[in-house]
Amino acid sequence: MLELPDTATTGTALRLTVTTVLALIVFYFIGFDQGAVSIFGSDTHVHEFIHDARHLLGFPCH
Repeated sequence: MLELPDTATTGTALRLTVTTVLALIVFYFIGFDQGAVSIFGSDTHVHEFIHDARHLLGFPCH
């Protein structure tokens, strides 16, 4: 018979998954969203909004 994992393990796995996905989304916007290769097309609002944070964290963008 297959035993289900306890709720603590399931909750921890869920929190870890959500945290990882959110961290990857933030990393994309800070590290890779360049405006020209943006998932939003040629709209550079996201790039301009986080422009100074990119340089503070050591990501070049020009």
